Amino acid sequence: MPLLKLLCLFSPDIPVDGEWHQILTDFDVRRVNTLAEAHEVLSTQRMDCALVAGAIPDVSFAEVLELLQHLDALLPFVFRGEDMTAGDAVRLIRLGAHHCFSGADSPDALRECLERAVEERRRKETTWNQGGDKREEWRRLLVGESPAMQDVENTIRLVGARRCTVLITGETGTGKELAARALHMAGPRAHLPMVAVNCSALPENLLEAELFGHVKGAFTGAVNHRVGRFEQAHKSTLFLDEIGDMPVALQAKLLRVLQEREIQRLGSSETVRVDVRMVAASNANLLDLVRQGRFREDLYYRLNVVPLQMPPLRQRRGDIALLKRHFVKKVCDAEGLPLRTVAPEALRVLEGAPWPGNVRQLENTVEMAVVLSGDRVYLNASDFGFTSSAGAKLAMIQFPAPAPEIHEALDFETAVTSYERSLLEGALHKAGGNKTNAAGMLGMKRTTLIMKLRSLDTMANRVLLAG
Repeated sequence: MPLLKLLCLFSPDIPVDGEWHQILTDFDVRRVNTLAEAHEVLSTQRMDCALVAGAIPDVSFAEVLELLQHLDALLPFVFRGEDMTAGDAVRLIRLGAHHCFSGADSPDALRECLERAVEERRRKETTWNQGGDKREEWRRLLVGESPAMQDVENTIRLVGARRCTVLITGETGTGKELAARALHMAGPRAHLPMVAVNCSALPENLLEAELFGHVKGAFTGAVNHRVGRFEQAHKSTLFLDEIGDMPVALQAKLLRVLQEREIQRLGSSETVRVDVRMVAASNANLLDLVRQGRFREDLYYRLNVVPLQMPPLRQRRGDIALLKRHFVKKVCDAEGLPLRTVAPEALRVLEGAPWPGNVRQLENTVEMAVVLSGDRVYLNASDFGFTSSAGAKLAMIQFPAPAPEIHEALDFETAVTSYERSLLEGALHKAGGNKTNAAGMLGMKRTTLIMKLRSLDTMANRVLLAG
């Protein structure tokens, strides 16, 4: 069996003997000391794995990953740094690293990790090379057969192979990022990793550097050159999540990139051409933000070339059984547990629940039920956080719609009280005014229901007197 080919990008001061000899035994090692040398090797040879260790001249680990992984999308990168912190490791793994080690980790652990990384690469290659229509691989990301999901699939099927910009909208937890990944996989750029940025996770100055990159000395703390996300997504797809939270000043620069297809790194006058397919997402109504002056109208129309609306779970209740099965299997496989079975009564409860958090909330609820079920393989309504009495009648209640998007200041207590009153009155209406039955529908005692109603009436009277 041929030796596994390992690219080692090492600091020049790392010795070739001692523990490193123990780690690298039985590998076909190609050692380089600079980023340029590593780039040349990956441009001309197929390697099974890349190991980066020590201080590489003039670049950080993150920059090594950003500049090399586009040469081979399936190549696993393993990093080892003497001063590697947990935060450093998390950042690298989010950027696509296979694993990260500190100097305190044993040589045996590092060697085993390299072998696992190579096996993972081979599995990915096997999956990629198997027969079948690769154009439909993206379909596995979208679980559901409802008319609403069929509309989503048809849109992705039509525009996936195009470069046109897509704006994905929908409530929180509806699966907007999964739809973006499906769009990416449905097109010719799928061989490269999609690059994702959450616009609400970073302040304006850091977000600009994250998107466009910077040169050394561009601002305090810019000790090295950095490639931005646009350059990293060259020939691939850039997904901008929560685009509505992008600062207005930065929106103008994004508009220029979409128009000119070129960027400028912070601190540099040089323009860099980029070929990027843009996908953006927002759970806010961008037209409302335009009317409020918080989002540029010209950028909205530039982004909204193809609109894609992700339906809330309450509009696709017929998919809940499929989603439940998918999430149960996913959790059981991840935890190494026997496959669980969901009781019919529990499924009826899931199908009748309001799910304001949509698919993400359903997934979290299923995970909770599986991990807290112990050795039982049969899941009932209580495992999902519902009582049996509530489960029997929950689907009959017409729950109030989720609160509308908040654009102006409101009284939080008043809003919550209004929602609670609607819920109680809905249960009473379905129960024909019978408080005992209404309390059973809501999974509470009759006395608790009566006390809540009295409390709401008292609060309403106080408001009237104050007015």
